[in-house]
Amino acid sequence: MDSNGFVNEISEVNLSYLLLAQRLLREDKATAMFRMGLSRELAELLGNLSLSQVVKLAASSLLLCRFRFDDHAILSSLTHTDKDHALQQAHASILLAGQPLEGIR
Repeated sequence: MDSNGFVNEISEVNLSYLLLAQRLLREDKATAMFRMGLSRELAELLGNLSLSQVVKLAASSLLLCRFRFDDHAILSSLTHTDKDHALQQAHASILLAGQPLEGIR
């Protein structure tokens, strides 16, 4: 795949991420902030973007979302199959809740 193909795929991921973030924030801001690791300020900013701003921001060649599982303990808790699913999800949620919010570092 050429670099234009990668840029187009990144733009598509960005657009999907931004639209999902806005939908989650409209439905339940507190839950969306927790699930996405967003600070209140960043949640407000994302939630108030117009469609044209979302499209323009999504066109960036840089990925706007980040992989939150940069901690071995979190990734390990999500991939172990010996735990039941509910316990696995609860453990991951506890570990993610301890991470700093995006925009507050």
